[in-house]
Amino acid sequence: MSAPTVSLLAGRDRRARAGSPWVYSNEIEMTAATRALAPGALVALLAADQTPFATGYFNPHSLIAARILSRTPDRAIDQGFFETALGRALALRARLYPRPFYRLIHSEGDGLPGLVIDRHGETVVCQITTAGMDRLTEPMLSALDRLIEPGTVILRNDGRARALEGLDSHVRLARGAQPVACEIEENGLAFVVDPIGGQKTGWFYDQRENRAFMAGLCSGLTVLDLYCYGGGFALPAAAGGATRVVAVDRSESALALAAQSAGRNGLDQRCQFIRAEAFTELEHRIGAGERFDVVICDPPAFVKSRKDVAVGARGYRKLAHLAASVVAPGGFLFMASCSHNLELERFARELKTGIARAGREGRILRSSGAGPDHPVHPDLPESAYLKAMVVQLD
Repeated sequence: MSAPTVSLLAGRDRRARAGSPWVYSNEIEMTAATRALAPGALVALLAADQTPFATGYFNPHSLIAARILSRTPDRAIDQGFFETALGRALALRARLYPRPFYRLIHSEGDGLPGLVIDRHGETVVCQITTAGMDRLTEPMLSALDRLIEPGTVILRNDGRARALEGLDSHVRLARGAQPVACEIEENGLAFVVDPIGGQKTGWFYDQRENRAFMAGLCSGLTVLDLYCYGGGFALPAAAGGATRVVAVDRSESALALAAQSAGRNGLDQRCQFIRAEAFTELEHRIGAGERFDVVICDPPAFVKSRKDVAVGARGYRKLAHLAASVVAPGGFLFMASCSHNLELERFARELKTGIARAGREGRILRSSGAGPDHPVHPDLPESAYLKAMVVQLD
């Protein structure tokens, strides 16, 4: 084999050979040579009987020690490899969406672990979270140049996961001129996003289909949108015929972009943007006796790690309690969680408990996740991180 080899232990190689893209450190024979490999080194993975079965990258200091890139042993991981993977992802997105505004690469779901790419038209934003993918940055960028010729490529390598891989945190312009902001399209509306200073890559495409569904409920109704960020739920609600939309976020810069987008779409007269903390704003509205026909809650992750599950679950329960308290009879509550450590069953239970504590009853109309540009690896349920539920309350 031209690449260094990493052997799996007897009795612990079945999961990876059966399709899992991850190999944990306790499944690997940690020899002195294996421990000496540089973080992110490309390796050939060997089954316990020394049969090669995959190519991946390896980090001896990570719990997820190896991540599989190809089921072809000794596969060259070069620009051609990335052109093949990106070309497959592009073909899928072209079938899903008519315009180039989407998540192009969703890590393991698209066969490229440790890599997320969002496409905002001519501006492309990449997030690299693992040492192995970090070492492959240049062939990945060259493949992007070859396939879509983006005007601007930004590396938003500032996520928390990089520290676990021993990587630094930075934001870097890799191609083109640095944009102050750029414009995307979603659900027939224009949005101004900040790919440099905004959250994550500047936009959250995962809620696209959920936003469209909620907009379809809003004709003639009043809407309270909490954690509104750039207006992804608020503007479609207004465009869908909502009589009044109150959008709340604690980020002044996000609200400024949302207001700018509302103006571009001629929706500024129907939308009111308020800077406030969501729990405080809900308690204020409850105290004032206000009710809304539709209440939308799309918070950031309350559960950052497994140790935070209990505390984060209580946060979702409290949010559901307060939000349900301001939903008018017959109205709708949308609530989401992007915490991948919180399982769907637990999320649903906390939502139900919070609604009950508000003295309300209702029915679940819809349970959903991220859009199809966020594909889920069939052997990695953790990649189905987004959970969203729509409940009608009596």
